[in-house]
Amino acid sequence: MAQILFYEKPGCGNNTKQKALLAAAGHEVIARNLLAEPWTNERLLAFFGTHPVADWFNRAAPRIKSGEIVPETLDADTALWLMLQDPLLIRRPLIEAEGRREIGFDQNLIHAWLGLTPTGSDLESCPRSHQHNPCPAPEN
Repeated sequence: MAQILFYEKPGCGNNTKQKALLAAAGHEVIARNLLAEPWTNERLLAFFGTHPVADWFNRAAPRIKSGEIVPETLDADTALWLMLQDPLLIRRPLIEAEGRREIGFDQNLIHAWLGLTPTGSDLESCPRSHQHNPCPAPEN
């Protein structure tokens, strides 16, 4: 089984479920705080690969949900600059294993890559209404 670096937002319920699925499949999951990492353009681009710029973004980020930032209107340089200023904008998790890096938690992709029993449920979209029930603030 693989050793997986898993960049998450501490306290995120979906990230907790995602890590549990990976561990249940026999993988060693090493969790890291996505919000505290010293990101650079080059490091982030290694995870984004050929994904369109709009797919780089966390759709549950407050600045996106409010309409302040519209990912479809951004070029790569602007997107990276925004993400370095506000890591909550980065789609998560970021996953690194066996020399490969990916964004998000596409269960079928991860199954083909590392082995995982897909649940069939959506573990990427945030189920919380952040207006009434926000996630706990991450500890610094």
